[in-house]
Amino acid sequence: MRTQLSTLALATALAFGAVGANAAAKSLEQSVKEARLEGQLHAAILFNPHLNPFEIAVDVEGDTAILSGSVDEAIDKELAERVALNADGIARVDNRIAVDERLQPTRRTGNDRGFGELVTDATTTTTVKSRLLWNEHTSGLKINVDTVDGRVTLSGTVGSAAEKERAARIALDTEGVVALDNRLTVEPNAAQGRVAERAGTAIADSWITAKVKSSLLYSRNVDGLDLTVETREGVVLLGGSADTRAERDLAVEIAQDILGVKQVDASAVKIRA
Repeated sequence: MRTQLSTLALATALAFGAVGANAAAKSLEQSVKEARLEGQLHAAILFNPHLNPFEIAVDVEGDTAILSGSVDEAIDKELAERVALNADGIARVDNRIAVDERLQPTRRTGNDRGFGELVTDATTTTTVKSRLLWNEHTSGLKINVDTVDGRVTLSGTVGSAAEKERAARIALDTEGVVALDNRLTVEPNAAQGRVAERAGTAIADSWITAKVKSSLLYSRNVDGLDLTVETREGVVLLGGSADTRAERDLAVEIAQDILGVKQVDASAVKIRA
């Protein structure tokens, strides 16, 4: 099992590869970037001994951090803003935190969940959200992800029962997820997946390679470190080794579902067993 730090490093360093040259890819990359920044800010607040993460909510739009919630002292509001501004990628802060001197703050005690667990959950949320955004067949922008103690809850709307099932499979296959509550609702008239959103556009090979590699690393059932990825004009070439044919087949399925992938060739993958 990966450590909390290695999981967080994967979420922040490997999840975001080269940006595609077209508008669709840029829009997708922006959404994933915002999810990463939200996770980064949550972690920064969690580890600050003077701030209470249960009182401050974080949202990111572009390079702007939006802070909300309530605190009992003005200094906490100012500190939260400074913490947000220090985050790499944040240029502005919209500080909507309310100061209420009558507020009875939720104090951190030994009975609270460990901050390491909260960081791990935030990382899991970001990872699942990223995989849904990269997937050809899931409307990641319409799916909300929340994680508590490794238990992931999916909510929002999808276009079909098949999309709902696929989103659940992606979440359950993600490293760090121990259980799933799938509350997605099906609206048949909604656009299914992201196919319609990128019709007529091409995704850069470098973007595809980065997302396939990251998705393999995030999978709990594939050893992504043992697999190599190369993309040529939308065709993904997998190499390296896998323990079983089932692992290789799952790697192919993960790669095939990434936006822009036309075909997956796994003939070079060696089966160790």
